[in-house]
Amino acid sequence: MATSLASITTLTRRAFTLTRFTSSTSSPASLIPRRGLAGAADHHGPPKVNCWQEPMNPGNWKEEHFVIVSLSGWGLLFFGGYKFFTGGKKNDENLVEAAQ
Repeated sequence: MATSLASITTLTRRAFTLTRFTSSTSSPASLIPRRGLAGAADHHGPPKVNCWQEPMNPGNWKEEHFVIVSLSGWGLLFFGGYKFFTGGKKNDENLVEAAQ
């Protein structure tokens, strides 16, 4: 019983697959793949430029240049704040002389 049920299931799957392929070959237009939402070639808006070509207009920069410049700016801000609030580099000789 289980063998006949498995063979029937296999036959129905093969028949379904065969009908699916034969119906799609009836019209050649259905064999052409659709691009869907792939619109990378369609440019909208002004072209993107390098950050050193238009340094005062970040809206026209390439995305990766904007990321690099903004992360560098944040790093400089945090490092500068750290150095400012911790007093910068302290000289060990002055600390030793003051302790004596």
